[in-house]
Amino acid sequence: MGILRYLGHSAFYIEGNGIKALFDPFFTGNPMASAVPEDFKELTSIFLTHGHDDHIGDTIEIAKRTNATVFTCNELACYLQSKGVKVEAMHIGGRANFPFGRVKLTPAWHGCPIVENGEIRYGGVACGFVIEVDGKKIYHAGDTGLTMEMMLLQAEKVDIAMLPIGGYYTMDTEDAARAVGMIEPCIAIPMHYNTFPAIQTDPEEFARRVGNELTEVKILIPGEELCF
Repeated sequence: MGILRYLGHSAFYIEGNGIKALFDPFFTGNPMASAVPEDFKELTSIFLTHGHDDHIGDTIEIAKRTNATVFTCNELACYLQSKGVKVEAMHIGGRANFPFGRVKLTPAWHGCPIVENGEIRYGGVACGFVIEVDGKKIYHAGDTGLTMEMMLLQAEKVDIAMLPIGGYYTMDTEDAARAVGMIEPCIAIPMHYNTFPAIQTDPEEFARRVGNELTEVKILIPGEELCF
Protein backbone atom coordinates (compact mmCIF):
# COMPACT_ATOMS: atom_id res chain seq x y z
CA MET A 1 0.00 0.00 0.00
CA GLY A 2 1.31 3.45 -0.95
CA ILE A 3 1.39 6.58 1.18
CA LEU A 4 0.86 10.17 0.09
CA ARG A 5 1.58 12.83 2.72
CA TYR A 6 0.76 16.52 2.31
CA LEU A 7 3.61 18.74 3.52
CA GLY A 8 2.12 22.18 2.87
CA HIS A 9 1.86 24.47 -0.17
CA SER A 10 2.57 22.16 -3.15
CA ALA A 11 4.94 19.80 -1.34
CA PHE A 12 4.09 16.12 -0.94
CA TYR A 13 5.89 12.97 0.12
CA ILE A 14 5.05 9.72 -1.64
CA GLU A 15 6.15 6.24 -0.70
CA GLY A 16 5.48 2.98 -2.47
CA ASN A 17 7.18 -0.09 -3.87
CA GLY A 18 10.66 1.08 -4.90
CA ILE A 19 10.04 4.78 -4.36
CA LYS A 20 10.42 7.37 -1.61
CA ALA A 21 9.95 10.76 -3.22
CA LEU A 22 9.11 14.41 -2.75
CA PHE A 23 7.15 16.78 -4.96
CA ASP A 24 8.27 20.44 -4.93
CA PRO A 25 10.09 20.37 -1.55
CA PHE A 26 9.59 23.93 -0.33
CA PHE A 27 10.18 23.82 3.43
CA THR A 28 12.59 26.60 4.39
CA GLY A 29 10.60 29.84 4.57
CA ASN A 30 7.28 28.04 4.12
CA PRO A 31 4.90 28.98 6.96
CA MET A 32 2.66 26.01 6.11
CA ALA A 33 5.44 23.39 6.07
CA SER A 34 4.93 20.33 8.27
CA ALA A 35 8.51 19.13 7.72
CA VAL A 36 12.09 20.35 7.50
CA PRO A 37 14.72 19.19 4.99
CA GLU A 38 16.52 17.12 7.62
CA ASP A 39 13.43 14.95 8.11
CA PHE A 40 14.22 13.14 4.85
CA LYS A 41 17.10 10.71 5.30
CA GLU A 42 16.37 8.32 2.44
CA LEU A 43 14.88 9.37 -0.88
CA THR A 44 14.95 7.89 -4.35
CA SER A 45 13.40 10.79 -6.26
CA ILE A 46 12.31 14.41 -6.28
CA PHE A 47 9.70 15.61 -8.78
CA LEU A 48 10.20 19.30 -9.47
CA THR A 49 7.55 21.15 -11.47
CA HIS A 50 9.40 24.44 -12.02
CA GLY A 51 12.06 26.81 -10.75
CA HIS A 52 10.13 29.34 -8.65
CA ASP A 53 11.50 29.62 -5.11
CA ASP A 54 8.32 28.23 -3.54
CA HIS A 55 8.73 25.01 -5.53
CA ILE A 56 12.44 24.42 -6.06
CA GLY A 57 12.76 25.27 -2.37
CA ASP A 58 15.22 22.90 -0.68
CA THR A 59 15.67 20.64 -3.71
CA ILE A 60 19.41 21.06 -4.13
CA GLU A 61 20.29 20.49 -0.47
CA ILE A 62 18.01 17.47 -0.11
CA ALA A 63 19.01 15.89 -3.43
CA LYS A 64 22.73 16.18 -2.75
CA ARG A 65 22.42 14.82 0.79
CA THR A 66 20.19 11.85 -0.12
CA ASN A 67 21.50 11.23 -3.66
CA ALA A 68 17.91 11.39 -4.91
CA THR A 69 17.33 11.81 -8.65
CA VAL A 70 15.47 15.00 -9.59
CA PHE A 71 12.91 14.58 -12.38
CA THR A 72 12.15 17.83 -14.18
CA CYS A 73 12.23 19.54 -17.57
CA ASN A 74 15.52 19.44 -19.47
CA GLU A 75 16.60 23.06 -18.99
CA LEU A 76 15.98 23.10 -15.24
CA ALA A 77 17.68 19.71 -14.99
CA CYS A 78 20.79 21.11 -16.65
CA TYR A 79 20.92 23.90 -14.07
CA LEU A 80 20.54 21.44 -11.20
CA GLN A 81 23.18 19.15 -12.67
CA SER A 82 25.61 22.08 -12.67
CA LYS A 83 25.03 22.22 -8.89
CA GLY A 84 26.03 18.59 -8.44
CA VAL A 85 22.53 17.12 -8.43
CA LYS A 86 21.66 13.81 -10.09
CA VAL A 87 18.89 14.44 -12.61
CA GLU A 88 16.49 12.78 -15.02
CA ALA A 89 15.99 15.41 -17.74
CA MET A 90 12.64 14.93 -19.48
CA HIS A 91 10.16 17.16 -21.28
CA ILE A 92 6.46 17.76 -21.85
CA GLY A 93 4.68 14.67 -23.14
CA GLY A 94 7.65 12.43 -22.47
CA ARG A 95 6.90 9.16 -20.72
CA ALA A 96 9.44 6.62 -19.52
CA ASN A 97 9.65 3.51 -17.38
CA PHE A 98 11.64 3.43 -14.15
CA PRO A 99 12.10 0.72 -11.49
CA PHE A 100 9.15 2.03 -9.43
CA GLY A 101 6.82 2.70 -12.37
CA ARG A 102 6.23 5.18 -15.19
CA VAL A 103 6.67 8.96 -15.26
CA LYS A 104 5.06 11.38 -17.69
CA LEU A 105 5.53 15.15 -17.84
CA THR A 106 2.35 17.14 -18.51
CA PRO A 107 1.81 20.75 -19.63
CA ALA A 108 1.48 23.48 -17.01
CA TRP A 109 0.67 27.06 -18.02
CA HIS A 110 3.12 28.94 -15.84
CA GLY A 111 6.59 30.49 -15.85
CA CYS A 112 9.81 28.71 -14.97
CA PRO A 113 12.58 31.22 -14.21
CA ILE A 114 15.53 30.46 -11.98
CA VAL A 115 16.53 33.35 -9.72
CA GLU A 116 20.17 33.20 -8.63
CA ASN A 117 22.06 36.03 -6.94
CA GLY A 118 19.31 38.42 -7.97
CA GLU A 119 19.61 37.44 -11.64
CA ILE A 120 16.87 35.67 -13.60
CA ARG A 121 17.95 32.67 -15.66
CA TYR A 122 15.98 30.68 -18.20
CA GLY A 123 14.63 27.50 -16.64
CA GLY A 124 12.73 25.92 -19.51
CA VAL A 125 9.00 25.34 -19.10
CA ALA A 126 6.84 24.53 -16.11
CA CYS A 127 5.34 21.06 -15.99
CA GLY A 128 3.18 18.66 -14.05
CA PHE A 129 3.65 14.93 -13.54
CA VAL A 130 1.66 11.75 -13.91
CA ILE A 131 3.50 9.02 -12.06
CA GLU A 132 2.51 5.39 -11.64
CA VAL A 133 3.17 3.86 -8.23
CA ASP A 134 1.85 0.52 -6.98
CA GLY A 135 -0.60 0.35 -9.88
CA LYS A 136 -2.04 3.82 -9.18
CA LYS A 137 -1.74 6.96 -11.30
CA ILE A 138 -1.00 10.15 -9.40
CA TYR A 139 -1.15 13.58 -11.05
CA HIS A 140 0.61 16.60 -9.58
CA ALA A 141 -0.44 19.60 -11.66
CA GLY A 142 2.30 21.96 -10.49
CA ASP A 143 1.44 25.64 -10.86
CA THR A 144 -0.96 26.06 -13.73
CA GLY A 145 -4.01 27.82 -15.01
CA LEU A 146 -6.94 25.88 -16.39
CA THR A 147 -5.94 24.42 -19.74
CA MET A 148 -7.69 22.33 -22.37
CA GLU A 149 -4.80 19.85 -22.24
CA MET A 150 -6.32 18.62 -18.96
CA MET A 151 -9.03 16.93 -21.01
CA LEU A 152 -6.35 14.55 -22.30
CA LEU A 153 -5.74 13.38 -18.75
CA GLN A 154 -9.17 11.77 -18.62
CA ALA A 155 -7.77 8.94 -20.74
CA GLU A 156 -4.98 8.42 -18.18
CA LYS A 157 -7.60 7.33 -15.62
CA VAL A 158 -5.96 9.28 -12.82
CA ASP A 159 -6.50 7.90 -9.33
CA ILE A 160 -5.30 10.93 -7.32
CA ALA A 161 -4.99 14.51 -8.62
CA MET A 162 -3.27 17.30 -6.68
CA LEU A 163 -4.51 20.63 -8.01
CA PRO A 164 -3.68 24.27 -7.13
CA ILE A 165 -6.68 26.28 -5.99
CA GLY A 166 -5.26 29.53 -4.59
CA GLY A 167 -5.90 31.78 -7.57
CA TYR A 168 -3.76 34.83 -8.44
CA TYR A 169 -0.82 32.76 -9.74
CA THR A 170 -2.74 29.57 -10.59
CA MET A 171 -6.26 28.23 -10.93
CA ASP A 172 -8.77 29.36 -8.33
CA THR A 173 -11.44 27.14 -6.79
CA GLU A 174 -13.80 27.66 -9.74
CA ASP A 175 -11.28 26.74 -12.42
CA ALA A 176 -9.79 23.92 -10.35
CA ALA A 177 -13.28 22.41 -10.05
CA ARG A 178 -13.61 22.64 -13.84
CA ALA A 179 -10.26 20.87 -14.10
CA VAL A 180 -11.64 18.04 -11.96
CA GLY A 181 -14.53 17.72 -14.41
CA MET A 182 -12.05 17.38 -17.27
CA ILE A 183 -9.72 14.92 -15.58
CA GLU A 184 -12.28 12.86 -13.62
CA PRO A 185 -9.85 11.55 -10.99
CA CYS A 186 -11.04 9.23 -8.23
CA ILE A 187 -9.66 11.62 -5.59
CA ALA A 188 -8.82 15.34 -5.84
CA ILE A 189 -6.54 17.04 -3.30
CA PRO A 190 -6.31 20.86 -3.21
CA MET A 191 -2.88 22.48 -2.84
CA HIS A 192 -1.08 25.82 -3.31
CA TYR A 193 -3.39 27.88 -1.11
CA ASN A 194 -3.26 29.89 2.15
CA THR A 195 0.56 29.98 2.23
CA PHE A 196 0.67 33.70 1.40
CA PRO A 197 -1.98 36.47 1.52
CA ALA A 198 -2.40 36.51 -2.27
CA ILE A 199 -3.52 32.87 -2.35
CA GLN A 200 -5.89 32.81 0.62
CA THR A 201 -8.94 30.72 -0.21
CA ASP A 202 -11.35 28.20 1.30
CA PRO A 203 -10.72 24.58 0.23
CA GLU A 204 -14.26 23.72 1.28
CA GLU A 205 -15.45 26.03 -1.52
CA PHE A 206 -13.42 23.91 -3.94
CA ALA A 207 -15.08 20.76 -2.57
CA ARG A 208 -18.53 22.31 -2.95
CA ARG A 209 -17.80 23.35 -6.52
CA VAL A 210 -16.61 19.85 -7.47
CA GLY A 211 -19.75 18.32 -5.99
CA ASN A 212 -19.93 15.23 -8.21
CA GLU A 213 -20.12 11.51 -7.58
CA LEU A 214 -17.10 10.65 -9.73
CA THR A 215 -14.50 12.42 -7.60
CA GLU A 216 -13.98 12.50 -3.85
CA VAL A 217 -12.31 15.68 -2.58
CA LYS A 218 -9.80 15.08 0.20
CA ILE A 219 -8.71 18.24 2.03
CA LEU A 220 -5.46 17.32 3.76
CA ILE A 221 -3.90 19.44 6.46
CA PRO A 222 -0.09 19.64 6.37
CA GLY A 223 1.30 16.42 7.82
CA GLU A 224 -1.81 14.36 7.03
CA GLU A 225 -1.50 11.15 5.01
CA LEU A 226 -3.60 9.37 2.46
CA CYS A 227 -3.10 5.66 1.82
CA PHE A 228 -3.66 4.33 -1.69
